[in-house]
This record gives sequence, structure tokens and C-alpha cells, in this order.
Amino acid sequence: MQRVCFLLKVREDRIAEYRERHAAVWPEMLQALSATGWHNYSLFLRDDGLLVGYLETEDFEAAKAGMEGTEVNARWQAEMGEFFESLDGARPDEAMKPLTEVFHLA
Repeated sequence: MQRVCFLLKVREDRIAEYRERHAAVWPEMLQALSATGWHNYSLFLRDDGLLVGYLETEDFEAAKAGMEGTEVNARWQAEMGEFFESLDGARPDEAMKPLTEVFHLA
């Protein structure tokens, strides 16, 4: 099982709405994430907008590709893209670059 951690930056003026959106993630989005191999998925948001994501999956590239092929993900990414800084034209899911794990205590 791969453990994947990534960082993104939520615009400070959109933090409250970002929290609200994630308090009510669409059921079809949750189902698609589970079906494509996203497990134990968490998002942590600091008050300044730093977003830390963590998930476990058998194959991160396959899990991303699986989500990319879903209609619900296309809708979600289109709506959520405006919440982030520094995407340089990428969708939020394209900007998720895994951090290198340097320590793990099992």
C-alpha cells in the first residue's frame, strides 16, 4: 500500500467556503474516490490556507487515472479550481505532487 501526501494552497479569501464544500462532498464523488482506489483519504487545512492531503492506495498513478476518467471528477475539479493559488493552469488534481516520505513509524 502506498502512502501519499501532497500540499496545495487554498486562497485565504476562500477558506471558509472551501471548508463548507468539504463538509458536504457529493455522494457520487465519495463513491468514485473509493471505487478508484483512494483509501484513508484526509485533507488538513491550516488557517493560512496550506492544505495537506494524505491517502493510501495500491497505485497512486492508477488511482489518479481512474478518477480522471469519471464525469463527477471533471465537475468537481471545475468547481474547486478557483479555490487554489498557484495552479499555473492545472486542475487541483493535476497539481497534487506527492511529497517524498523520509520517515515512517508503523
